[in-house]
Amino acid sequence: MVALVWPAFSATAAVKVAVTHPLLGDLVRQVGGGQVTVVDLLKPGGDAHHFEPTASDLRELRGAAAVFASGKHLENYLGKLADSMGEGVTIVEVGRTIPSLKLDASNDVFLCCPAHAKGGVDPHWWHSAENMARAARIVSDELVRIDPAQAAAYKQGGTATSKKMLALKSWAQQQMAAIPRGDRKLVTAHAAFGYLCKEYGFKFIPILGLSREEDYSPTYISEAVRVIKANGVRAVFPEDQANPKILREIVRETGVTLASPLIADGTSIGEGSTFEGMFRHNIAAIVEALQKKKAE
Repeated sequence: MVALVWPAFSATAAVKVAVTHPLLGDLVRQVGGGQVTVVDLLKPGGDAHHFEPTASDLRELRGAAAVFASGKHLENYLGKLADSMGEGVTIVEVGRTIPSLKLDASNDVFLCCPAHAKGGVDPHWWHSAENMARAARIVSDELVRIDPAQAAAYKQGGTATSKKMLALKSWAQQQMAAIPRGDRKLVTAHAAFGYLCKEYGFKFIPILGLSREEDYSPTYISEAVRVIKANGVRAVFPEDQANPKILREIVRETGVTLASPLIADGTSIGEGSTFEGMFRHNIAAIVEALQKKKAE
């Protein structure tokens, strides 16, 4: 008699979830480990501000127990997504309970005219390591809810990931110590770095608003130049996926340094699609441009 050998299966199958942003995919994988299978809707190299899921994307979502979204109005398609997925699938806006930063000239983070810091909530909450630590706990809690059998693993993953994010915050604080307080002014094209500026005591001068493509006029440029000159700004920072034309124009007008590009939307191919890669890159670029030089 021939003995039947049954194929080996793991005691528990991985829970399928989806994410709307590469940085969330990175976070969920860290928290969930081997207990989760993650479907990325927005792929590295995509545009977080203009992405819309395709029919193919929606097919990939079949069987997902939850969708983790950035929130704060970054994904304007969440209502349609919920309708297409039907009942039983939770959409978790990870940024919902994280304190929002509003683009408003009365906010002391912004060192610019009202037209530059205009309207709306900044959705780029994941530029703060503290916020990412909080997000790790939010993801952990949701994974425990949808897969209680693996609760211990998710809690452990959430705690470990949160500690890692706070360690990155401490590292950044040590790096930023090389920048004199008076030079902690960050000039970028679009308003993506408010949470980072708030976390590390910078004043923020976003030349445009939340979008990379907002229109600007000669008067607008003139006002930006005036603000930069009046505040002794040392450098301006282009962004990895944005046209640097406006900043080059400002460099010509002011004579300040055009620094290395920052990763703004966390969707770059390579290091820019993980939080640690993006964060370390940005901190290094800022410190390199603004630190007190030995010759000074």
